[in-house]
Amino acid sequence: MARLSPGDPAPDFALPDADGKEVSLRDFRGRKVVVYFYPAAMTAGCTTQACDFRDNLSSLAAAGYAVVGISPDKPEKLAKFRDRDAVNFPLLSDEDRSTLEAYGAYGEKTMYGKTVTGVLRSTFVIDDAGRVESAQYNVKATGHVAKLRRELGID
Repeated sequence: MARLSPGDPAPDFALPDADGKEVSLRDFRGRKVVVYFYPAAMTAGCTTQACDFRDNLSSLAAAGYAVVGISPDKPEKLAKFRDRDAVNFPLLSDEDRSTLEAYGAYGEKTMYGKTVTGVLRSTFVIDDAGRVESAQYNVKATGHVAKLRRELGID
């Protein structure tokens, strides 16, 4: 599976959010957006990561960045996740994994010593013209937002 690199056009998407409302990458044209992919709503690592983005959203927004999380979960599960953890940015459902695949965020990975196929926890910074500014694959759930803030010059 091909991976994206800085300068590549970001693959467009139009996916339902937790309420079933369609959200597309085009909706963010003219703004920078952090698009992150995570394996499963309501799991420990994904909750840690979502809450980290939630807690840093105001400083990311002040620096000009929107945030969008994408997983293969159904919108109903995303709504429970959002409500349970007060997630204050869009969580999008990619049930057929087409967006995950377009971003190279779905494929083989090692989990507990076994090779499995699944979501590769990944983060992309998309510039205001829709180009990839940063492509990070296999990121850690814990500490990733702090690292991203440093890389973006927010800290």
